[in-house]
Amino acid sequence: MTSVDKTASDLFANLGLNTVKPKSNSGEMGQDAFLELMITQMNNQDPFKPMENGEFLTQIAQFSQVSGINELQNSFAQLAGSLTSSQALQASGLVGRNVLVPSEIGLLPQGGALRGTVELPMDTSQLVLSVVDASGEVVRSIEMGAHSAGDVAFAWDGITNAGTAAAPGRYRVRAEFQTGEHSVAAQTFVTASVDSVTIGGAGQGLTLNLTGLGQVDFAQVREIM
Repeated sequence: MTSVDKTASDLFANLGLNTVKPKSNSGEMGQDAFLELMITQMNNQDPFKPMENGEFLTQIAQFSQVSGINELQNSFAQLAGSLTSSQALQASGLVGRNVLVPSEIGLLPQGGALRGTVELPMDTSQLVLSVVDASGEVVRSIEMGAHSAGDVAFAWDGITNAGTAAAPGRYRVRAEFQTGEHSVAAQTFVTASVDSVTIGGAGQGLTLNLTGLGQVDFAQVREIM
């Protein structure tokens, strides 16, 4: 690793970021090897059987393409570097922030509340939220009443149906809404804190490391708070 690479890595680490290096492809032929192979081929041609004009023009075109491809690769490398720097700045601003992501699992923090939203596809006369612990037991059922279609916010303070305080940790949140005589499951989103951000290679984007939830693609984030 060069001193520049080390400095960049140290900077990302101080910002709470990680970088993923793309794997190198040792099987690709470099430009020098490609040119050497072509020159060797031309030097060993039978002088009494010169190449056809079409073959010769093809060889010349290949020579020019090598230079053009190399310049194009350098341009893409510079663009990738700029995008990575932009991602690093964006990612550094996410560390310590709360985000809203699609999940049935949420974290009840010590002295806090498990928060999120329910996405209602239609109006309902009754929305019910169920909080389930690791053993599968429903520790709290919350009747949220009638709501119009859209996002409905919720917050569970950790108090169980028995009136006792639940232990901090991970809980599953299930939402069901009434439509006619049937109950239908609804999509839930939970709020989580960003511990760190991993910057992937080209085209891989950002991966958020969330407290209690693990890794989530940045593209899945619905809201940054």
